[in-house]
Amino acid sequence: MARDFKRTDRIGDQIQRDLASLIQREIKDPRLGMVTISYVKVSKDLGYADIYFTVMAIGDQAEQDVVKATSQVLNNASGFLRTELARSIKLRVMPHLRFHFDESVERGRHLHGLIEKAWQQEALRADDDEDTNGN
Repeated sequence: MARDFKRTDRIGDQIQRDLASLIQREIKDPRLGMVTISYVKVSKDLGYADIYFTVMAIGDQAEQDVVKATSQVLNNASGFLRTELARSIKLRVMPHLRFHFDESVERGRHLHGLIEKAWQQEALRADDDEDTNGN
């Protein structure tokens, strides 16, 4: 019988938890916004960990600028973060960290907006049909 969770999944979960607290406590760069680590995918040979993050723009900052700055800060700090993770997670090989912006949240917002727009148009069309048939 196969195991429910692969080892790489368990390592990814641990990296996600530890990385979230490390970013919050240790990185003091002012360009870094409110970062959330949404998913960590570890390669089978533990060579790389692809880390997907979301970030919330604060104030009047453009979302694209915040994403670009945050990605740059996190990728520049990847060596430091990898070293700190190696201290807390006992592995023979700590994966190299690669940070990517998680576009699934933004895509979900966009799709939700399209569905809402279609729903409103359908409701208006139904109201117009009732007015036409009622008179």
